[in-house]
Amino acid sequence: MGGMPKRNSLTVKRVLALLLAYLTLCIAGGVVTSILFLPAVVGINNTVKATIPSLSVEGIDFDVTSLPQKSRIYASDGKTVIASFYAQNRTVVPIKSISKYMQQAVVAREDRRFFEHSGVDVQGVLRAFVQTYIKKGDTQGGSSLTQQYVKNVLLVQAQEDDDPIAEYHATEDTVARKLREMLIAVQMEQKYSKAEILQGYLNIAQFGRNSLYGVETAAKRYFNTTAAKLTIVQAATIAAITKNPVQYDPSVTANQKTAQEQRNIVLDLMYQQGFITKKQRDTAKAQPIASTLDIQDVSAAGCQEAGDAAFFCNYVTNQILNSKVFGKTQVARQKLLNEGGLDIYSTMDVNANASAMKVARETIPVHDSSGFEVAIAAIQPGTGKVLGFGINRTYDATASAKNDSTRTSINYAVDEKDGGGLGWNVGSTWKPINMVAWLLAGHSINEYLTTKTYYANSSFNCGTHKFSGYWSVQNALGGTVSPETPLQGLVRSHNTTQAAMTAKIGLCAIANAAKSLGYNNSPLGQEDVYSNNSFNPPMVIGAVQASPLTMANVYATIAANGVECTPIAITKVVDTDGQQLKVPSANCHQAIPKDVAQTVAYALNQGVVSSQGVASMTQLDNNRKTFAKTGTNEDTYMLTGGFVPQVAAYVAVGNAESQKSFNGVTINGVKRNVWYGEYIAAPAWRNFMNAYLKAAKIPIDNNYGTPATKFTKTTYASGS
Repeated sequence: MGGMPKRNSLTVKRVLALLLAYLTLCIAGGVVTSILFLPAVVGINNTVKATIPSLSVEGIDFDVTSLPQKSRIYASDGKTVIASFYAQNRTVVPIKSISKYMQQAVVAREDRRFFEHSGVDVQGVLRAFVQTYIKKGDTQGGSSLTQQYVKNVLLVQAQEDDDPIAEYHATEDTVARKLREMLIAVQMEQKYSKAEILQGYLNIAQFGRNSLYGVETAAKRYFNTTAAKLTIVQAATIAAITKNPVQYDPSVTANQKTAQEQRNIVLDLMYQQGFITKKQRDTAKAQPIASTLDIQDVSAAGCQEAGDAAFFCNYVTNQILNSKVFGKTQVARQKLLNEGGLDIYSTMDVNANASAMKVARETIPVHDSSGFEVAIAAIQPGTGKVLGFGINRTYDATASAKNDSTRTSINYAVDEKDGGGLGWNVGSTWKPINMVAWLLAGHSINEYLTTKTYYANSSFNCGTHKFSGYWSVQNALGGTVSPETPLQGLVRSHNTTQAAMTAKIGLCAIANAAKSLGYNNSPLGQEDVYSNNSFNPPMVIGAVQASPLTMANVYATIAANGVECTPIAITKVVDTDGQQLKVPSANCHQAIPKDVAQTVAYALNQGVVSSQGVASMTQLDNNRKTFAKTGTNEDTYMLTGGFVPQVAAYVAVGNAESQKSFNGVTINGVKRNVWYGEYIAAPAWRNFMNAYLKAAKIPIDNNYGTPATKFTKTTYASGS
């Protein structure tokens, strides 16, 4: 190893001097400060210093709870595990939660004088010395359980510190390393009880291949049980593995003969040391190891293994990695996630996420020849809790996904900073924002406006923002209706009326209303609605790039009597000490007046979802009062947003990577010359809402959407 120190060649005389130091150390009971000045040690001090930087234990944390532990993300029910993250696959358990047979098995196998020595087994060291250096036989360890615990802790710390030199010194096959372990082991025995040291060893030791650490994980892996319930034969099997975690791992069929032999050796040792009776030993030895196993897959790690919850998992992890609440740097946050042993309680509603994923794939199957994506986001009004996502793709964060358009790790339902794409042009689903701005300016939804198809952009000037040029505004079927009210313009989804409203109140009023409702653009670095890329007159007909989650949150604000919340994915995080960590806040606040929210809801229900409205196909089951708006961005995106008081959701359909025309394309077996939002996105929204509302048993609330009189009076704008 080019960067590692060269080993010092030690003569038998020097080794003997070291051995004398070991023995003196043990007899002295671990008075390290004085032992370092004994002549035998002074003679070899230079050799030791050449290979180890210090014999100090300062800075080394031997507390078992400081070991790297896997973190778990739970669904909102607090029980369903979405995903686990770990650098080392370990769940730390206290000694009281480890069966006495497991404790006895590892002592019998590794250190039968564990309860008698003071950290170093003198007889074991002497036996190892004679075998290795006098008889020239196989190298013998002679390490006590305490020494082995020290070695493992030093190795883990080196790996956590990304320190290859320290990692080398923790594992090098030299007498110097042994001396260091002994010195620290004796200090360990002064500070910790035998039970604490045994607890530490059983939680840190490697009990199998593929980063399987700790007795709790081993119990689950080999026997589908817990450390507390391990039987004699199970404990002996696990205790045998540590000598060679690769070759003695019984989950590998080819290893089972050897693993059984090693298990039986442990059973014999347990009997010889009085831990079990002869009958118990013989009964256990008679069992073929294969018949005792119940192998479980405990290797699943990260969002890659989260199934249909993977896209939500990805959103949660991005919330952690992007928030300084969890650490000053992203590296620190990743380390906390992988090693902190956190219990992360998310907002994901199992029913909502499952319904969204199912509907997305039914709307356009994963392998549909059209290749179009479906992205669904659902959020709880008044809380900011994100309920679930639906993507008609298979989550895959590996390199192989680059060559398979049906697999991706991009969550097209969220902003780019949260692991999403550049966003979707939202079309007419933006128009409720215009209505909010109109009411905030003190106007009525029944005010008749003069509408036209051609505007000077200067008509929309506001504040310091000046626009030049002209805008030719077109409705889907051409022409215009003049005069027309904002309510009629929303019902018929007329672009010309949106332009007339904006000319009257200014574009800044629209932008400010959007921000109040929780709107932001999706592209990284361009999130502000006043960004040069989005702040222009066509914004009022949805010529922006937004995520389905952002748009769902806009509708949620209207659904919550005007209370806007920042979307959140995490409600609680608990560390290994049972302490709750701070989590990002939803910052719920009254963003727009209640009567404005109620009046816009009324317009969406009475006008848009009614039989005469463009969103009539969104009407939910059981005559549940429904609030929704469809949208189409030219011939590239189909969209629908809406809510009931308890749930807001948004659906986007199209080519998420780049704009691609729907016209003439066969989608899920249906071919149309021209596609509109009501053809695919609206039924998908309705199907998701019906499925989730039924599964979650959410009661019908038909009292929402009462308009304020001042906003419904009939008036006429000048010139109309």
